[in-house]
Amino acid sequence: MRPQQRSVEISHNLADKNSYIGSLTVLTSLFFIWGFITALNDILIPHLKAVFTLNYTQAMLVQFCFFIAYFVFSVPSGYLVDKIDYKGGIISGLLVAGLGCLLFYPAAGLHSYLLFLTAFFVLAAGICLLQVAANPYVTILGSSETASSRLTMTQAFNSLGTTLAPYLGSLFILSTAVKSAEEIQALNVEELSAYETTQALVVQTPYLLLATLLCVLAVVFVILKLPKVQETETASSKSIIVDVSDLHESAWSYKHLVLGALGIFFYVGSEVSIGSFLISFLGETSIGNLTEQDAGRYVSFYWGGAMLGRFAGALIMQKIKPQNTLLFNALMAMTLVLLVIFSSGFIAMWAILAIGLFNSIMFPTIFSLAVAGLGKHTGQGSGILCAAIVGGAVLPVIQGFCADSIGIQFAFFVPALGYLYISFYGWKGYKQ
Repeated sequence: MRPQQRSVEISHNLADKNSYIGSLTVLTSLFFIWGFITALNDILIPHLKAVFTLNYTQAMLVQFCFFIAYFVFSVPSGYLVDKIDYKGGIISGLLVAGLGCLLFYPAAGLHSYLLFLTAFFVLAAGICLLQVAANPYVTILGSSETASSRLTMTQAFNSLGTTLAPYLGSLFILSTAVKSAEEIQALNVEELSAYETTQALVVQTPYLLLATLLCVLAVVFVILKLPKVQETETASSKSIIVDVSDLHESAWSYKHLVLGALGIFFYVGSEVSIGSFLISFLGETSIGNLTEQDAGRYVSFYWGGAMLGRFAGALIMQKIKPQNTLLFNALMAMTLVLLVIFSSGFIAMWAILAIGLFNSIMFPTIFSLAVAGLGKHTGQGSGILCAAIVGGAVLPVIQGFCADSIGIQFAFFVPALGYLYISFYGWKGYKQ
């Protein structure tokens, strides 16, 4: 948020386009990596649920620990980037995320769910720091006129990561069948030891590879000569910082911002909830009757739809007002969720996968509508909206509790209510 309040200039000796094309390429790889890692959670949840014989509520603690880290570390990450600059923030984020990946090794080896949850929390803390540093830095690597297009391009690679992760993750993590509690009890000591070793390696190998990749990227950024940023406060930004004439007013006094924060909360929570339950839902005999590995591959359709929707939405919103596009997408998503709840088989299966297409434009649209007209309170408003990402920690746990109580299919009423609220925001809530 802070970088948006400054006038940023690139040092003249590095301002030539050829000097930062390579930097932008490497930065784009970060967006792919953290998208890949985030979507990999959807594959690990059913695996851990089976290995530790968890109910749905307990399994959803994975997403709780992952997304609560955003709530805890978003503001501190901003202050840290201010102190150690963008490059330092990126390197630190990569190292912390790498540490989180390394923690999966002892978690799997010791068969400890608590250590798994700790690993998810540390991993998300690193990704949060990466996002805080990389997002604004992409916007300043070039002219301000093309900043939006550069960020859109990098976000597309983030979606590419979320699309590929479920498919590749299902090949590695879900390749070995997990035995039931009764089957495990029937194993002798040697068979049990071999089984636990096999299950541990299924998780340890991909996360060791990710840890290695993150550390290699950190070394690359240490060596890489990124364009230096000279930050000078403009008159307007200075007034934002020192003006105390309106101390009685804050971003919280803007109704459309507060309602927008709730919109972000429900959007992230609904999207993450659906993704977290996809494999289990597609495995239901009345839906797809798929194995975990086969269902994991279908998850790519959910996230791939979001990738395609971003490109289509960018074109559509040049002709149609953003709030109208948001209203339409939210109503379509809610309709599809209701179809998921009250149908079965092929219809329910493809209805839930199609929701990703309509999720695509929700986050940036809600965000832009919510900060409109905030003036000098835009920075504070952005912070409030980023904190609302905690919905990804809360709603999956609520849906998990409902799934344990009333069944996995009817539990999808939780994201349905989330999309209902987003429909309201696109209809009236956005108005200043």
